[in-house]
Amino acid sequence: MPWIYLALAGLLEIGWAVGLKYSDGFSKPIASVVTIITMIASFTLLSFALRSIPLGTGYAVWTGIGAVGTAIAGMVLFSESRDLVRLLCIALIVVGIIGLKFTLAADPN
Repeated sequence: MPWIYLALAGLLEIGWAVGLKYSDGFSKPIASVVTIITMIASFTLLSFALRSIPLGTGYAVWTGIGAVGTAIAGMVLFSESRDLVRLLCIALIVVGIIGLKFTLAADPN
């Protein structure tokens, strides 16, 4: 269950990061409220996940999911660059997230 909480927290991180763009510096009330609610939900789920998952791993995975998802959302929603080097760097983040998950799974402690 902690990994499910962590994955959901990461997805919500994508939501609030995109919400920050739509809130236009918190000048748009509805987008701002949705962004803040999504932030609170993301942090809450992260805190639940960190009850069982080590802090360094949990935080790195959470930010990794957010970084990758936000970068992809930027490409889709805001026509940000799809340059090959950028895509390769995003792929490296994904490999790092997977590596952290498997390293933790292999740790006997």
